[in-house]
Amino acid sequence: MEDVIEELRENAEQVAIPLDLPNEDDLIEIEEQILLPIPYEFREFLLQVSDVVYGSMEPVTIADSHSHTYLPEVTATAWDLGVPRDLIPICEYNGDYYCVSAEGEVGLWSGGELKEEETWPTVWHWAKDVWLQS
Repeated sequence: MEDVIEELRENAEQVAIPLDLPNEDDLIEIEEQILLPIPYEFREFLLQVSDVVYGSMEPVTIADSHSHTYLPEVTATAWDLGVPRDLIPICEYNGDYYCVSAEGEVGLWSGGELKEEETWPTVWHWAKDVWLQS
């Protein structure tokens, strides 16, 4: 986890209006909005690196409710498109959704189904293997 955080921070793009990191109260508010608990590793991801802008992917954020990456809005859209309601989207990319399960495993929902061959044990593995490669 620490090496992924360090790599993301070192390679983060400078933007005119930087994103803010959320706090625990923000996470609780989001859980109330989506009616699901946020898995531990994903909580840490949001608290540590959800302000990073890097590569061609834009993971969800929770600090700005007007952002196109705002977790409740991304979640509502994903669920409307058929993503199972027990999954929380962590990133929309070209109409596909990377989602985290209650157990913390990340999978890819694409073409109306979960791709069994596209899974990562945690959001940190996904960040290293997918987001940092984008």
